[in-house]
Amino acid sequence: MITIKSKSEIEKMRAAGKLTGDTLKLLEKHVKPGVSTGELDRIAFDYITSNGAVPSFLNYNGFPKSICSSKNSEVVHGIPSRKDVLCEGDIISIDVGAYLNGYHGDAARTFPVGKVSDEAQRLISVTKQSFFEGIRYAVHGGKLGDISAAIQEYVEMNGYSVVRDLVGHGIGKCLHEPPNVPNYGHRGKGVKLAAGMTLAVEPMVNQGSYQVYILDNDWTVATRDGSLSAHYENTILITHAGCEILTL
Repeated sequence: MITIKSKSEIEKMRAAGKLTGDTLKLLEKHVKPGVSTGELDRIAFDYITSNGAVPSFLNYNGFPKSICSSKNSEVVHGIPSRKDVLCEGDIISIDVGAYLNGYHGDAARTFPVGKVSDEAQRLISVTKQSFFEGIRYAVHGGKLGDISAAIQEYVEMNGYSVVRDLVGHGIGKCLHEPPNVPNYGHRGKGVKLAAGMTLAVEPMVNQGSYQVYILDNDWTVATRDGSLSAHYENTILITHAGCEILTL
C-alpha cells in the first residue's frame, strides 16, 4: 500500500534525507585516486552513526556494508573493500541511506575519480539531468508514468539507455515501499501522484545496452556489454506545489 506521510512524518523524512545528502557531500571530498571503497564505507558508517542514525543498507537483506560502491561498468550494489582502490579515470557510483527516528533517506551520486574522459563526464552529467527532467512531472495529480517517460526520453535522446531490471521505489518507514518507480514508461500511465507521497527516483543509465547481469558475489549488478554506467538518486516529497528534494 502506498503511504501518504503526515506532517510529523515528513519532518522526520526531511531529517533522514538531510543526513543522507550530507553523507554524500562528505564522501565526495574523499573520492580521489588511491582511496579504497572500504575506506569510503568506514567514513559513511562513522558519520551516519555519529549523527544518531543507522546506515540503511547495513545488513539489509544480508548486504554487508553501509554504502554501495559501484565502479565503471558496475551499475549498483557494489560491495566496498579495502582491496578495491580507486584509480585515476574511474567513475564511482555511491548509494547510501540513513535510518533516523524511524524513517529512511536514500540517495546516490556518480563521481569522477581525478580526471576522467569527456565521454565518462558526459554520462555522469546526462544521468544527473535525467533525474531533474523526470521530477518536473512529480506533481500532485500527475501520473507516475510521466516521471518515468521523461527520464527515458532524455536519456535516449542523448544516446544512452536506461536500465530496465532495476527501478526506484517508495520510501518511508521501510527502505523500499510501493510504488515501483521505473526509469522508462509511458506518459499518462501508472499510479496517480498525491501530496505526501515520498519516492526514491533513481535513474541508472548505461553508455551502451540496457542489459545487465549479477556478478558472482550475488549482489553487484554490471552492464552486460562492459560499458560504463552512472547512477543519480534523491528522495523526493510530492507536494501541492510540485516536489521537494529531501536529500540535496
